[in-house]
Amino acid sequence: MEDRRRHWERLYEDRDPDSVSWYQQNPARSLILIEETSLPADAPIIDIGGGASRLVDRLLDLGYSRVTVLDFARAALHHAQERLGVRSRDVRWLDADVLEHQFEHSYALWHDRAVFHFLTDPAERDRYLAQLEAAVELNGHVILATFGLDGPESCSGLPVQRHSAESLTDFLGKDFEVVGFQEEAHHTPSGSVQHFLYGRFRRRSD
Repeated sequence: MEDRRRHWERLYEDRDPDSVSWYQQNPARSLILIEETSLPADAPIIDIGGGASRLVDRLLDLGYSRVTVLDFARAALHHAQERLGVRSRDVRWLDADVLEHQFEHSYALWHDRAVFHFLTDPAERDRYLAQLEAAVELNGHVILATFGLDGPESCSGLPVQRHSAESLTDFLGKDFEVVGFQEEAHHTPSGSVQHFLYGRFRRRSD
């Protein structure tokens, strides 16, 4: 795990965040799905692997007041904090590994477009699910965006696990209700296309 942390630290130290393949100037798909949950502005939201993503900027623009960004690449978090300036004080930043972090708060929405598809080991995916279940409220929402079955087999020099609607549904299990799936053809800064699958789920309360 430390090797993986160093990999991402080096990447964000050596490259401009606007040049990485997953960069989005406007994370429109995520924002649409988040707004479709109809959560109040003070609902606690966490972006897993949010790093230097601009999702946090857009959430603040929309008035969400309890946003947490978790990433284990300090350099990525630093990029976001510098970009936001004084607004970074309105965000809770967690320099942590999602597989190891001891969550002290629960969240109404868990968003991940960055981490889950890098978990190629079933044991790591099991740990991820345990962490998600520990952190998401009953009736809370989960948005998982991963590479689809026609997506790339690797990203940033690391292998990835591609997913289908069925594999995401099976992964979360019976405690999570499927709300829906959407596909997205993401155009990278270099001009290539990566196919993503977005799944939205709601945690059952019964």
